[in-house]
Amino acid sequence: MSHTVTDELVEANRGYAERFTAPLPSPRPARRTAIVACMDARLDLHAALGLDLGDCHTIRNAGGVITDDVIRSLTISQRRLGTRSVVLIHHTQCGLETLTEDFRYELEHEVGQRPAWPVDSFSDVDQDVRQSLARVRTSPFLLHTEDVRGFVFDVTTGLLREIDGAEDTAR
Repeated sequence: MSHTVTDELVEANRGYAERFTAPLPSPRPARRTAIVACMDARLDLHAALGLDLGDCHTIRNAGGVITDDVIRSLTISQRRLGTRSVVLIHHTQCGLETLTEDFRYELEHEVGQRPAWPVDSFSDVDQDVRQSLARVRTSPFLLHTEDVRGFVFDVTTGLLREIDGAEDTAR
């Protein structure tokens, strides 16, 4: 059997476990914050935001899209685990800017079944952040929508740029 990346990860975990200290006393995030971000490997959220283990809930998917499952996670985060703030982070040079819904049809042609999920691609990252802000702020399941902010992370500089969601009139 060949050596895989997963084998390397498991080996790294052994070293981690040797240095591991007792878990935090609570699953509640210390900073009472949930972050929704893209899964892009270039985003090291904890380092970029000065966070430590246990500070926040981190929810990631392709594009940082506010899907029903993200709303589900945010609802549990707020209603059962005490978070109050939501931070949305999209980024420059996102792969979803190069995809279209045709991706679903390509998959259907290849595997014989069209995915039920949308690609949720976009061409304007700022507008997509605004749309994401609106989805979070108008969700009837979320208790705390007064501190919901959206940003674009620049993958070449490491800086966040805040997106004004003022065009979103539904609060």
